[in-house]
Amino acid sequence: MSFPALPTHLDGAELAIETRSLMKRFDGTRALAGLDLEVPAGAVYVLAGPNGSGKSTAIKVLLDLVRADRGTARVLGIETTADPALARAQIGYVPETSETGYEWLTAERFLRHHAAFFETWDPGYAALLCRRLKVPLRAAMRDLSKGALRSVILVSALAHRPPVLLLDEPTDGLDPLAREELMALLVDHLADAPTTLLWSTHHVHEVERMADHVGVLRNGRLVLQAPRDEVRLRLRRYRAGVPEGWTGAPELNGEVLLREGDGREVALTVWGEEREVAERLAAAGATVHDASPLSLEEATVALLRAGRRA
Repeated sequence: MSFPALPTHLDGAELAIETRSLMKRFDGTRALAGLDLEVPAGAVYVLAGPNGSGKSTAIKVLLDLVRADRGTARVLGIETTADPALARAQIGYVPETSETGYEWLTAERFLRHHAAFFETWDPGYAALLCRRLKVPLRAAMRDLSKGALRSVILVSALAHRPPVLLLDEPTDGLDPLAREELMALLVDHLADAPTTLLWSTHHVHEVERMADHVGVLRNGRLVLQAPRDEVRLRLRRYRAGVPEGWTGAPELNGEVLLREGDGREVALTVWGEEREVAERLAAAGATVHDASPLSLEEATVALLRAGRRA
């Protein structure tokens, strides 16, 4: 089964984050394979994919913490290798790990130190964030639980009200209640100031309610990049009865991501316009019982499994 032709470019969008043909290898292992990331201004963009797919590397290139072997990266029009300090000044960043290098400082002193690097730091907003996330300000960073340390880093990313947020697995280490508080806090933050949010995760369900764009990364390359509404409209699971020995619908070659089930009942995950797909299945002898949209989590899994027969 061939991999379908899926959209990987956004037409006509004003982009806050843009990479072109990013290539990166580490010790001969390919991390990025010509990545063209396009994040519209003001979007909540979910960059989804399994561990090792290149998500963290892409974010580090945007911060100029890692230099690509080839290609370009821009944040708000600023080429990250040409003016990395100016680019980073526009960004609030939550890394995948919570190591800060300042373990001997209290949380309060760490935040004060971090504030010195940002002219737009808002002390009152920082204090509000600390209260909402229950940050133990007088405790040493080395003595904080993983969740508390994560909360301190979140405050450091948000308190200067950056126009761009890069969140790499931001809920890692947070308990369910803290995750809910984080989501509510981010909703309030985005409502209060124009912000572009790039959220990298392999737990897509956590950000399903907020996402308006999605990119699915596999082996350093985007297999899909599209508005969430387009994914919901065009990617569907069709449950159908089929004749004995049914070999598929030739007219849909290249558009079927997954075929699950054998015998007289199958489920096909297909990218396309629903009426046209149903007509082509019927023409091939299938009886379509229903067609249902996929959640963002289900769509991501289907895209990552595409081309495999279950």
